[in-house]
Amino acid sequence: FRSVGDALKDRFDGASRVMTQNADLEPPTPRNDAAPHRVPRRDRYRLKLRPHNPDHKSPEVKDLVYLESSPGFCEKNPRLGIPGTHGRACNDTSIGVDGCDLMCCGRGYRTETMFVVERCNCTFHWCAQ
Repeated sequence: FRSVGDALKDRFDGASRVMTQNADLEPPTPRNDAAPHRVPRRDRYRLKLRPHNPDHKSPEVKDLVYLESSPGFCEKNPRLGIPGTHGRACNDTSIGVDGCDLMCCGRGYRTETMFVVERCNCTFHWCAQ
């Protein structure tokens, strides 16, 4: 399972942006079957993928590609329903997604130390008799 995840992560990290254009489809070759007019499934949606950056090579069959960039989640975007990260609480000691460095998107952040006094129903039990 770990090896599959690592392989997918490597492909994700190496994914490239592409543009599509219709491939020049040749008319399907006549087939000797019950539905000679039907286009084979593999030819039905054939698109030619070109790299978005002309300096990059064309993707190969097993390459991971994407058509458009993901939206940024740092800034508010009401049209896409993205609330942004401004004003959210973060953990300044975490290196995970809740960490301030990642969540604040390089904008910097302000730390606040708070002392909270709460009442409790604590009781003291003397152990030594």
